[in-house]
Amino acid sequence: MSTRKSLRAVVAVPLKEEHCRLIERLEPRIELVRDASLTRPMRGPADWSGDPAHQRSADEQRAFDEMVDSAEALFGIPDVDPSALARTVAANPDLRWVMTTAAGGGGQVKAADLDRAALDRVVFTTSAGVHGGPLAEFAVFGVLAGAKDLPRLARQQADRRWTDRWEMRQVDEMTVLIVGLGGIGAECARRFHALGAEVWGTTRSGTPVEGVDRLVPLDDLVNAVMEVDAIVVTLPGTDQTHHLIGADVLAAVKPGAILASVGRGTVIDEKELLTALDDGRVSFAALDVFEVEPLPSDSPLWRHPRVLVSPHTAALNGKEEERIARRFAENATRLLDGEPMRAVVDTVEFY
Repeated sequence: MSTRKSLRAVVAVPLKEEHCRLIERLEPRIELVRDASLTRPMRGPADWSGDPAHQRSADEQRAFDEMVDSAEALFGIPDVDPSALARTVAANPDLRWVMTTAAGGGGQVKAADLDRAALDRVVFTTSAGVHGGPLAEFAVFGVLAGAKDLPRLARQQADRRWTDRWEMRQVDEMTVLIVGLGGIGAECARRFHALGAEVWGTTRSGTPVEGVDRLVPLDDLVNAVMEVDAIVVTLPGTDQTHHLIGADVLAAVKPGAILASVGRGTVIDEKELLTALDDGRVSFAALDVFEVEPLPSDSPLWRHPRVLVSPHTAALNGKEEERIARRFAENATRLLDGEPMRAVVDTVEFY
């Protein structure tokens, strides 16, 4: 990739002015175009799609489209809308790079249904790795909640019932399997290792990861779950990972296993998970992601006594916007200097 002298980048989602200036300070060769009056206002931290009740006038929509269509690079998919991405890719032959604000932005790119020529012309990157710390903390929280039987404690407190003592499990006596050793999985490994757990992790490449005591080929997942006390799922949602944690895996788990899910909800077959929870093979599940989001009100997961439901909020953090702005500036520098960019989307498997 050849070097470049400048880059015209357009902010296509809401981004605070302080973070725009941070990008400009970190990479002065960026011409960062933004107009806060044309992006939907955030309702809270890292609300990249903005308030859906905020509607642009016809003139504002034309101005917004003209702005994003002038870009060589986009900070965010316009309105986090795959159809808007498809429109601007078709309208703007000069577009060369789009950074999605989501770690799993590959799914959004896939939903845009771009042709192969467009996928080859535009580089898509994600914020993968930016959310690793918060998600790893939720995974640790979920495993601890299962080990200490949080549901039982909550029920007894609600009933003001003092029972006989019971033995709680210790994380430093557990083997934890991390399914997916990418950015999130590596952060999980580091934390569980620090707590004294024996850490296993699935791998395709076989590359060692700090804090992982045993690498498990993904093809050997069924055998591995027979031996571990907790399973942490961090994988992205792709055709290859769909329902990877399904009937075969859940039938093989060591009785009483704890499950934490912080990747994409489609990796777990929720129907099979409920069966495993009901018969005790899985003793507790802490879930931040689901097959359908928002989780339908009639889902049995809401009321299952051994399930903790988190509304896809574990990654949300006040520093997320700054971290993603810094990632954009870093990748802009890499692009301008002709160096490999971070977290590039695989446009075959879309992760």
